[in-house]
Amino acid sequence: MNKDLIETLKSNLEKEQATLKKELESFAVEDKDVKGNWDAKRTNAEDTDMEEKADEVEEYDNKLSLEHSLELKLRDVSSALEKIANNTYGKCEKCEKEIEEARLLAFPEAKLCMACNK
Repeated sequence: MNKDLIETLKSNLEKEQATLKKELESFAVEDKDVKGNWDAKRTNAEDTDMEEKADEVEEYDNKLSLEHSLELKLRDVSSALEKIANNTYGKCEKCEKEIEEARLLAFPEAKLCMACNK
């Protein structure tokens, strides 16, 4: 694979990684004991209004869902960056053939080539 392309994809992945971490940090804290795990922050409202408490529970539930999605995306982006560092980037994890450049440009954290992704 072209070194300039790898550098471009690496740069894009690093930017994506920073963006994902920043977004996660806005409502969650990184778990120091489990690599790649984040914990959504709970709001600790003291009021007794049941409707407000129900809203808080719903908001926390939404945060958990978003946290999970962002964690998965961050894991894939970080994995791609590790592969670049180990010179294993761009190889399909299933058939071990080169992943198409167009696919990597569109989805730089791709783990599978188009044929294996079906």
